Amino acid sequence: MASAFEGPQIRAVGLIAGGDLSAKQFYAVKLSAANTVVVCAGVTDKPYGILQNAPKSGEEAEVCVIGQTKISADALMAVNASIGTAVDGQLATYTVADTTKYIIGICQQGAGAADGLAVAFVNCASIRLLA
Repeated sequence: MASAFEGPQIRAVGLIAGGDLSAKQFYAVKLSAANTVVVCAGVTDKPYGILQNAPKSGEEAEVCVIGQTKISADALMAVNASIGTAVDGQLATYTVADTTKYIIGICQQGAGAADGLAVAFVNCASIRLLA
């Protein structure tokens, strides 16, 4: 399999890490306070974007809101799968029938196993529940 890659992105500016995110690069993050992000901690969390760097608490957080990005896969992930957050902030595959989860993108290049890097196109700017 080809190595993971990234493409054009729109990133939010002025964000800081609301905790130690140094081991959470390419995880889904959510807003926890004004200009502050933390890792998504549930499948029903509303993701703000995908963390691009590895900041410690209080440091600048680079977050891809729209674009082509690497993602940390929670399990085997296939091409063309719809993706949303897993309980640990990694990304998981879901169907549009999962009406309690936010679908934030589509997998472009899959991951062979849990904790592997995949490539996805994400759009967190206008997500909503499918209910």
